[in-house]
Amino acid sequence: MTKKKIIVTTTINKPTIAIEKFDNMKDWLLIVVGDKKTPKNYRLKNGIYLSPEDQIKIDKDLSNLIGWNCIERRNFGFILAHKLKADIVATVDDDNIPLSNWGKNLLVGTTIKANKYSIKDKVFDPIYVTKYKKLWHRGFPVELLESRRINKIKESQVYTHVQADFWNGDPDIDAICRLMEKPKCKFEKKIFPFYSNNLSPFNTQNTFLLGSLLKYYFLFVGVGRMHDIWASYYLQFIKKINVVYNASSVIQKRNKHDIMVDLKDEFHGIKNNFYFANSIIEKKFKLKSFYSIRSLKAYSYYKKHF
Repeated sequence: MTKKKIIVTTTINKPTIAIEKFDNMKDWLLIVVGDKKTPKNYRLKNGIYLSPEDQIKIDKDLSNLIGWNCIERRNFGFILAHKLKADIVATVDDDNIPLSNWGKNLLVGTTIKANKYSIKDKVFDPIYVTKYKKLWHRGFPVELLESRRINKIKESQVYTHVQADFWNGDPDIDAICRLMEKPKCKFEKKIFPFYSNNLSPFNTQNTFLLGSLLKYYFLFVGVGRMHDIWASYYLQFIKKINVVYNASSVIQKRNKHDIMVDLKDEFHGIKNNFYFANSIIEKKFKLKSFYSIRSLKAYSYYKKHF
């Protein structure tokens, strides 16, 4: 039986090279969620463009609660992907140009052999197991940087609920790390795939997940650039899933960013990532401890679509 596969992204730009490539992929349907800043004449050849007006038609109350000019509009793409009965959803960014291996030989929804990492701390940093030891994944608690250790590596069978592919070029690191290191990366293929049973961050930049998980995968508003990382932690709290990291399948040619604005938008997360993750690990996590009433109300409207 052929699985229905859908790509979801947001944009404020005219169609980028990445979007054009995703739009022309066989066996995939692209959904692009627009915003107030997206060009009015935005068009796709094959995919679906969700204009601001389309999103309001889907759920005006949810739209008002999420607000405009934010990446959390992507939630509307997830709602549509669910309505279209997606078996697998890929969430990508419009500045991540797919390589020839993107979307090929998918791991998500299958049982595979992968390297399992046992670590000292309870939060796993997937970048640390690569050759780039000075970098860390966006959303990894900075309080744990000095204690990152690998205790054991063992090949093991694992069912893949989430497949988080890596990114060559500009990796997904936080603004502190980017200011310090200014890296350009090319990750070695031979170390992939791998996973850990510990809590693990993954993003909306180049990730594949089972469509059945969308109900629990919500980008909460009001937490700046930790919207997707905290969503990944919450998903692992509410559902017992395996997050498998796979070889780079995009090269990120990063859209223009003001790194100081990024740092400001990440500060809330940098300050609270440890407490967020630790409350999940200790099974004391409560949504109301980290999200506003508005954000929680938005989540309740989102879940009504599933």
